[in-house]
Amino acid sequence: MTGSKYNSIKTKVDGIKFDSRKEAARYQELKLLERAGIIKELELQPRFLLQDKFKLDGVTHRKIEYVADFKYWDREKETWIVEDVKGIKTEVYKLKKKIFLKKYGREYTFIEI
Repeated sequence: MTGSKYNSIKTKVDGIKFDSRKEAARYQELKLLERAGIIKELELQPRFLLQDKFKLDGVTHRKIEYVADFKYWDREKETWIVEDVKGIKTEVYKLKKKIFLKKYGREYTFIEI
């Protein structure tokens, strides 16, 4: 376990390194829910394209992605859930979340923990 720039402690569970204890604990909760059949298709670090890469005046600009912590199907609510476990909400995070909601908000239920 090591610290980060936001004073979170990196934690390893099931051989997976998480950015914080809080995220690792949420992973363990979700694994229990998956075993109980309440959720399915748990995915870690799902990527969502916010903007394609593009070229302008000979300069290539990289694509912009939002990487959530978890994605899964909630059998009770019958919807896809995208979760982000946050300690500190940076300005970049707030901006990417807003773009994610505009682009994917009808397909996914977004939960911030």
